[in-house]
Amino acid sequence: MASSSPFPSLKFTVRRCEPELVPPALPTPHETKVLSDIDDQDGLRFQIPIVQIYRKQASSMGERDPVEVLRQALSQTLVFYYPFAGRLREGPHRKLMVDCTGEGVMFIQAHADVTLDQFGDFLRPL
Repeated sequence: MASSSPFPSLKFTVRRCEPELVPPALPTPHETKVLSDIDDQDGLRFQIPIVQIYRKQASSMGERDPVEVLRQALSQTLVFYYPFAGRLREGPHRKLMVDCTGEGVMFIQAHADVTLDQFGDFLRPL
């Protein structure tokens, strides 16, 4: 039976760096935001792990390290979307709220010994 993999012979190694917290670039309000009843449903209490892959655009970045560009952009974005840099807490009657602590979001850098071109059309947006 033929393999159903889009690239059956593509093997590569990924080296994952230590996770780090990226805080907002500037101080943010320390407050608690109670989630609305629409956002606070038992059926929505799950996490979705994601992996984002970026192709280096040499013309727009020059000699800058792409990981540092992403880290700085994330830090600057968190100033305006500061609840994402906080922590989800459960209050009385299981009511969810965001404790806007400004601690930051998890950022994990990884390196692979493969190029995006080797994946062909498999990684193209739908």
